[in-house]
Amino acid sequence: MQPCPGLLGTTTDTLADEEGNQDESLEPKTLAAEDQVKDHSTGTRVVAGQIFLESGKSDPQSEDEENFHSQEEEKENSLEELNSLEMSNLLNKELEEEEIQSPVLTAIGGTADGEPCHFPFLFMEKEYAECTADGREDGRLWCATTYDYKKDQKWGFCETEEQSNKRRQMQEAEDVYQTGMKILNESSKKAQKKEAYQYLLKAADMNHTKAMEKVSYALLFGDYLKQNIQSSKELFEKLTEEGSPKGQMALGFLYASGLGVNSSQAKALVYYTFGALGGNLIAHMIMGYRYWAGIGVLQSCESALTHYRLVANHVASDISLTGGTVVQRIRLADEVENPGMASGMLEEDLIQYYQFLAEKGDVQAQVGLGQLHLHGGRGVEQNHQVAFLYVCVGGECSKDHNEAFKIYHERAFEYFNQAANAGNSHAMAFLGKMYSEGSDVVPQSNETALQYFKKAADMGNPVGQSGLGMAYLYGRGVPVNYELALKYFQKAAEQGWVDGQLQLGSMYYNGIGVKRDYKQALKYFNLASQGGHILAFYNLAQMHATGTGVMRSCHTAVELFKNVCERGRWSERLMTAYNSYKDGDSNSAVVQYLLLAEQGYEVAQSNAAFILDQKEASIVGENETYPRALLHWNRAASQGYTVARIKLGDYHFYGFGTDVDYETAFIHYRLASEQQHSAQAMFNLGYMHEKGLGIKQDIHLAKRFYDMAAEASPDAQVPVFLALCKLGVIYSVQYVREINIREVFSHIDMDQLLGPEWDLYLMTIITLLLGTIIAYRQRQHQAIPRPAGLRPAVPQQEPPPEHQPPQ
Repeated sequence: MQPCPGLLGTTTDTLADEEGNQDESLEPKTLAAEDQVKDHSTGTRVVAGQIFLESGKSDPQSEDEENFHSQEEEKENSLEELNSLEMSNLLNKELEEEEIQSPVLTAIGGTADGEPCHFPFLFMEKEYAECTADGREDGRLWCATTYDYKKDQKWGFCETEEQSNKRRQMQEAEDVYQTGMKILNESSKKAQKKEAYQYLLKAADMNHTKAMEKVSYALLFGDYLKQNIQSSKELFEKLTEEGSPKGQMALGFLYASGLGVNSSQAKALVYYTFGALGGNLIAHMIMGYRYWAGIGVLQSCESALTHYRLVANHVASDISLTGGTVVQRIRLADEVENPGMASGMLEEDLIQYYQFLAEKGDVQAQVGLGQLHLHGGRGVEQNHQVAFLYVCVGGECSKDHNEAFKIYHERAFEYFNQAANAGNSHAMAFLGKMYSEGSDVVPQSNETALQYFKKAADMGNPVGQSGLGMAYLYGRGVPVNYELALKYFQKAAEQGWVDGQLQLGSMYYNGIGVKRDYKQALKYFNLASQGGHILAFYNLAQMHATGTGVMRSCHTAVELFKNVCERGRWSERLMTAYNSYKDGDSNSAVVQYLLLAEQGYEVAQSNAAFILDQKEASIVGENETYPRALLHWNRAASQGYTVARIKLGDYHFYGFGTDVDYETAFIHYRLASEQQHSAQAMFNLGYMHEKGLGIKQDIHLAKRFYDMAAEASPDAQVPVFLALCKLGVIYSVQYVREINIREVFSHIDMDQLLGPEWDLYLMTIITLLLGTIIAYRQRQHQAIPRPAGLRPAVPQQEPPPEHQPPQ
């Protein structure tokens, strides 16, 4: 186990590999037409040993015999010149080793057909250790079969004409591919990236493997090319025939998800297995999850541990002191239910506000922005960086990482410098960290890093103390001193700094500067894991997997390794899928989420199920949306997501994607109620008890679950109140139905209940009520008094003639 952050990085063969940044191909070694090699003889031209004369060609057979004899004479002369038998033995030994190490090439055609190529050979005063096309206009590779080509004129082709044509075609395809990748990696505009993919399409048409991989995934995700599942499937099949692990993994994904093909878990398992055997890390991750969850295979914790550990080793080897990639896990269902809920991302205007404060000299804002730009996350890495070059689209991040890295490190360095000049110890410590690690922006300097670490540590800063501990542990700018390293790590750990806890655990685990103590190591690794450090999870997983300092637990080890694996570079696709969904491209989003769901990401499983549930993905048939959504809700629920468990109950209750099954729905609601204390599940259980669906009708239990729902969540109080009112009415009606009113009155003795004169009392009460009502009515007819000075307008009416007053 490598508990320290200085794990050696390894190149991983993953879907998220940025092939454009890797020099995986040789540059073509050809000469221009005007630089063709000319022989010194007048009127002749040398082309791989063929001398073209106006008078014709020499006889190859006679030349072969002469050259053979001259070669034998040369060997004899050279052996005679050796004065020592030891030198001769040494030479023979070296020649034998050389023959064993390098395969023997046989010349084809030329003047030495069938003879072995001689490496190195001398041609035009230059030694060649491999076949060359120099001196030929057609570009075919050739070699000499003796050391001195000019003297012996012994040569032959290293390839047939068919092989030569194929090689030149592949070289042309490689040139086109490199051109496309150069444009793709150096440009930030969408139009330029689309142009780059046109080059990649051309290279793919020429059967260039890496170009086909890029294009096939672009077609699958709709990344700068129009999404076309069928075309991507054809390319994946072609790649699979050529043995490409990426193609095998992707074809397995298509069969697993039923995209472009009829769903077949058996075929998916076969292709995933071959992809994993070929070294594809995503295929390993998928196989680990399938063995862990028992999907298409018998559940096997040990098999899952094997696959997850291999992937976790690669992820952990790429981790620095930052603690790993920040993974944004945004749930689409939660956003719809709570649109005002913060998703963990800082809005653009909030970042601008912090920038305004930083420019005005706010030290805390400067330090905060510095950390955001250095570590990413909370909207800076995926959201705010859209303003620059760091944009992930369509599953594979084919943007200019180096440029984005440089821009954000420059900003981080600027913010930390401002805060450090103001005396902030945190900023000093992070400046020391940047100098310690080094980058294109900040040159690596142990001395400068040590100065900043000391200043911060003297001010009691835990980051600076941890930095000093690292310096003394590895001898960076100071002599190695385990005692001082332990001292500073302890100080940092006491203040809760995760790097100090991690390194302290590492020293106890390995017994460096202190007596080996696995229990202390376990303690500090646990503390660091609570702070989210990925290497702490990795080290804990190793301890649980091997039973070091703790009881061996395969299940715990797998869960910890799974956590590490989900922090790999491919986790960036979570944000690209989310951005695609927000841009209205649900088809691209659902394909990306489905691939991540295959890898075991619970948030991807729930998001894919949500998009299918809303019927927003047109690439999935309408009749298939609910069954597929049900599948992914089930997988998300098995990983503990409450909403998914409730959704399973809903699907069985209403018969979405399955038959109506109240009993199964009741089981899912009960699990959500008991395990996650879900108010929604409790309310649903109350309703099912009220109606007697899937369970015997019980009004009392219904009221109990309604009350529990109101206690579990304030949001449930209003619907619970309405449900209880309805329940009260139903209970009253049910009670009235169950009793006989006439029989009840026949059993009542009024004389015994109210006394012998109860009728007089009743008449008196009725009389008083009538009097009260009459008095109230009379008061209503009285005129309402009005304020003085206000005289209402009285309509003038003529009285009847017989009542007119005398004139």
